Formats: sequence, C-alpha cells, structure tokens
Amino acid sequence: MTNIRLPQAPSLPKAEGLYDPALDKDSCGVGFVVNIKGARSHEIVKQGLLILANLEHRGATGADPNVGDGAGILVQLPDAFLREAVKPLGFALPKNGLYGVGMVFLPQDEAHRTECESIVNDRIVAEGQKVLGWRTVPLDASRLGETSRVSMPYVRQVFVQPAARLKDPNAFERKLYVIRRLIEKAVKQTDLGDFSIPSFSCRTLIYKGMLTSNQLETFYPDLTEPGFISAIALVHARYSTNTFP
Repeated sequence: MTNIRLPQAPSLPKAEGLYDPALDKDSCGVGFVVNIKGARSHEIVKQGLLILANLEHRGATGADPNVGDGAGILVQLPDAFLREAVKPLGFALPKNGLYGVGMVFLPQDEAHRTECESIVNDRIVAEGQKVLGWRTVPLDASRLGETSRVSMPYVRQVFVQPAARLKDPNAFERKLYVIRRLIEKAVKQTDLGDFSIPSFSCRTLIYKGMLTSNQLETFYPDLTEPGFISAIALVHARYSTNTFP
C-alpha cells in the first residue's frame, strides 16, 4: 500500500512584537440547535437567534459599533411560511421538497438589478428548470450603522421548480448548486455591481448580512414570524481580526 503524504499547513511566524502564535486561534462564534426528533417549530429559530445574541463577544464590529463583521442563520426551508408569503405574488409552490429557493443579494441600482435577475432566470431555464417567481424579502435597516446601510444589497428570493424528469431530491439539490455557480460566473463577467447568492437549495435557507449578532433578527422580519419554523438552526457571528492573515 502506497503511503500518501498530505500537504502540511503553512507554519506560523515566530512571536514578534504584539504577535504570539500561541494565541492564534479560530475566533468566529458558531452555535447549533436541533430538535432531535425532527419536529419543526418557531421555538428552534428563536433559540438559534438567542444563541447568536449570546455570541456577541465573538463577533467583530468596526469603529462604528453598529457595523458588524457579519452574522447569519441557516434553517430548513420554512415551507408553510413561504407558501403564505408568495400567495399575493401570483404563484403557488409545489409540494415541500419539490421546489428550491435562492437567496439572492442584488445591486440597489434598479437597472443593474433587473439585468442580474434576467441572468438568474436565463440560467435556470437553460438548465431545464422552471422559474416560479420572485419575492422581495422585507428588510428593516433602522438599526444598521452607516457603512452597512450604504453597502446593503437588495434582497430577493427566487423560487424554482425542477423539471418533470428530475424526481430525485438529491439530483435537484445538485442541479441547484450547478445553477448557482453558473449564475455567479455569468454575473462576475459583467460590471453590474455587487451580487451574491448566500444559498440556493430545496432543503435549507440562509439569512445573513454585514450585521452584528443582535441585528440579524430585526433586519430580517421574516425570522420573527411564528410560521417561520425549522427543526435546525445553525448560527454564525464572524470575527476574523485576530488570526494570522
């Protein structure tokens, strides 16, 4: 049997000045809560947000304490909530698991935003899937610092139905990943401004932003809705300032 040598991690520099490699460590705040029986509830989401709030000391801020280094939460698709949310938008959702949701961060400029949405729609259709519709995600920026407010994206969700031949949820999940990468590559080749897709899945949904751990819940009113339920909540508060670059 041939021995395989794994690449070695780069060595840290020696202690110098205020730097000490013994103090170098992973520093982000991460928390996870789950109902082990798989029962979905809003309580799980609330507990995840409480964990995030308690990780305030593990999330960095700028000179303005209202500008966070980043915070977010991953949950299961809140199917019942999303069904109600899209009712006024003129389309209905298929059975849970048979549609995907892309969380899309778009430019604030309307013309650029429209062009980005067109690219998203085109790539979804080109990959044989169906665009059901778009939903604008409600935002409350009242507690954000100036830097966060200026760079804030226009947040929308795109809903996708799989092709009739794509009956395997795992295959659909893989297809959504491919679509996401194709979209990101296509937009990157333009000069349409800031654009990203935090999540694109038929199973999970991510709400995130350049926020403090306490701002996430107020910035996204969706997270406070009783019908917004999940059996898991994975939270993250970013703190990247005391690790060796």
